[in-house]
Amino acid sequence: MSDVIRSAIDLLHAGDDDAPPPRLAAEGLRLGYGDRTVVHDVDLDVTPGALTVVVGANASGKSTLLRGLARLLAPTAGRVTLDGADLSRLPNRRVARTIGVLPQSPIAPEGVRVAELVARGRYPHQGIFRGRRSDDDVIVAAALEATDASSLVDSRVDELSGGQRQRVWIAMALAQQPRILLLDEPTSALDVAHQVEVLDVLRAEVSRGMTVVLVIHDLTLAARYADELVVMAGGRIIARGEPGAVLTAEVVRQAFGIEARLLQDPDTGRPVILPRSR
Repeated sequence: MSDVIRSAIDLLHAGDDDAPPPRLAAEGLRLGYGDRTVVHDVDLDVTPGALTVVVGANASGKSTLLRGLARLLAPTAGRVTLDGADLSRLPNRRVARTIGVLPQSPIAPEGVRVAELVARGRYPHQGIFRGRRSDDDVIVAAALEATDASSLVDSRVDELSGGQRQRVWIAMALAQQPRILLLDEPTSALDVAHQVEVLDVLRAEVSRGMTVVLVIHDLTLAARYADELVVMAGGRIIARGEPGAVLTAEVVRQAFGIEARLLQDPDTGRPVILPRSR
């Protein structure tokens, strides 16, 4: 890695060095679609500088909660705040410079190449009349380097493997230079090797000071990578905390409706979940 790229990676995470990490929170948050309420009066203060993983069965409300935190779905009650301010009332550009969002199964324009897609992450910093900034190219290169995707720069996105595509989408989000990153099932439809690859990238971002919140299905992977787990059932948070304390047989039963045996990984000390047959 060149000194220029290494410096640019530092720039990706510089933010305002004198400012505390931004705080994202839900207060009495209720979310739904039409007349159907999916998330019921949730309070959640996201831990700054940590990797928070939201887990739960299908239809538990986890993806809907993430959409609410990302300002992609307006609350029917309660609010989401950023540093105490109502997120819905903040200027779009300010929000985009603070919060990066990677939705489930994003679709790239046909034929677009990696460099072009990642460069789109710079839009919040360019303005209508100002156009490209002098440091855009080096920040895009740094985002690709941080996600181990530099070798893909000239490739078409639609020709990449699933794991490569996810790394490129994360690179686009990093090029935005957010301080908070929200991801909805970034490992879905990936094999185990590519899931680990993507989660390693996110873990590295947290080590550089990023706040990351993601939704995934695999409980053992969630327990391995999370600083904090949020377990949902029926649109409510039923448990929250460090994985070893949160993942109990009772919580797994309540959230997923299954009996499970919990072991301890001898290398990490993290829980390993072994579902029992019904």
